[in-house]
Amino acid sequence: MKSNPVYLLSLIVFPVFVMIFFTSLMSEGQPQSMPVGIVDLDNTSTTRKITRTLDSFQNTEIVRQYPDFNSARQAMQRDEIYGFMYFPKGCTDKLISSRQPDISFYYSYTSLTAGALSFKDFKTAATLGNAAMGSAVMKAKGLTDDQIKTFLQPIVVDFHSLGNPWINYNIYLSTAVIPGCLFLLIFLISAYSIGTELKNNTSKEWMDMAGGSGLIAMTGKFMPQFFINMAVFGGYLFYIFNILEFPHPGGTWPIIILWLLSVVAAQGFGILMFGIYPSLRMSMSVCSLLGVLSFSMAGFAYPVFSMDTGLQCLAVIFPLRHYFIIYDVCILNAFPLSYVWLNFLIMTVFALAPLLVINKIRKAMYEYVYIS
Repeated sequence: MKSNPVYLLSLIVFPVFVMIFFTSLMSEGQPQSMPVGIVDLDNTSTTRKITRTLDSFQNTEIVRQYPDFNSARQAMQRDEIYGFMYFPKGCTDKLISSRQPDISFYYSYTSLTAGALSFKDFKTAATLGNAAMGSAVMKAKGLTDDQIKTFLQPIVVDFHSLGNPWINYNIYLSTAVIPGCLFLLIFLISAYSIGTELKNNTSKEWMDMAGGSGLIAMTGKFMPQFFINMAVFGGYLFYIFNILEFPHPGGTWPIIILWLLSVVAAQGFGILMFGIYPSLRMSMSVCSLLGVLSFSMAGFAYPVFSMDTGLQCLAVIFPLRHYFIIYDVCILNAFPLSYVWLNFLIMTVFALAPLLVINKIRKAMYEYVYIS
């Protein structure tokens, strides 16, 4: 391991880089001051007030006012702005006379997060402007504040965002994307470390040093990697929960159990893939494919229960899926470990899976010839 820089890069350098990169990339929690534009053909005090309201929001910043619709549309297509609000001529007069003016806002969903946040701010600014104008009109008609409040907002929604009340994208994404990257690196280095024995023509020597025992050979090879992976994964968990202070109301013990189980399950998965495909190139290709697919199948971006039945069944074979469920249920939402006993069981199966292919790997080390 000391003589091959691949181990240093895959076990330490890349994991640390991934941790720092993603957590610093989203350190603000949400994107701020995203550029948007305004097309104000009415140019009244009401539309200017709505414009100032939009500019005061944390997520958006009005960078330019455009003279017409086409100019703003072209700026959005050039990715200069994420969206724009359009006030047609005469909209204030229609608003005052209760003739429902059309205030339009256009936003780009090329970037999903930027589009969703822009839409939210556009809609909020338009709603607040409409409410302010409606309140002024009703006051002029002699209605009381309680009557106005009831008319403008007959139902008050008491909204609570559980687990991540700040809507912090760092908490939402880093706790899933970073473990996914760590899992992928462990998959690859596990398959690589066995396959290089065949490539370097040292496989028979390796098995002979273990007295012909596949179990001893695998234990000796992967024990150092296990301790390094435990240190790196533990450093990641300490970093996000103790230094960055990500919420973890479930306590320390679920974190410790998940920490240990994640490392052995990831190593077991990589060894299993080499046992099924005893070839350096093929096993690493399969590990890469399944490791990348796990980002889509884990369920943190799109819920698994909304996928087709076949994909729901396929999600079971991805360790990251079970990691995410255990984290979400036991660490983030503080439910008992018994709620995810099946996911713990499947992670344990991944950890013990190399026992099913040890004899096949042993046979491959003695009989297979590496073909470049």
